[in-house]
Amino acid sequence: MALTGTWPRTLDDKGRLAVPKRVREDLGGADLKSLFLAPWTEKSLAVFTTEKFDALAQRFSEKSAGKADVRNYMRLFYARAEHLDVDSQGRLRVPDRLKAFAELKREVVLLGVSDHLELWDATRWDAYVAELNPQFDEIAEHAFE
Repeated sequence: MALTGTWPRTLDDKGRLAVPKRVREDLGGADLKSLFLAPWTEKSLAVFTTEKFDALAQRFSEKSAGKADVRNYMRLFYARAEHLDVDSQGRLRVPDRLKAFAELKREVVLLGVSDHLELWDATRWDAYVAELNPQFDEIAEHAFE
């Protein structure tokens, strides 16, 4: 099932993110015990189930480690990715170094992006949408080529 939607969230004083119940259900329901949180593009963070993280790892393993940019990306990605427990209230604690990478403040936005979630600082997400929304039709044409 494709993950969709936009959820404004607030990180609590301990840096915990409450994952909406519907999202938890889409990700595995009561069986959801952990998720992977990793640095992503445009200074966002990606949230993956173990299954989706393993599938991504498989795709990365097919890339040429002989290329410096592939090695550099893999080091930066995996060294900062975290396997995090989901607590009994459905929260993840976002590590300080990942909050710093994504420049997260208190107000954040959780997005469904097909096979993963993305976590953005709310102000940066609003600016991103404002910049790209006028180009939606053009972007769609390129996406469907």
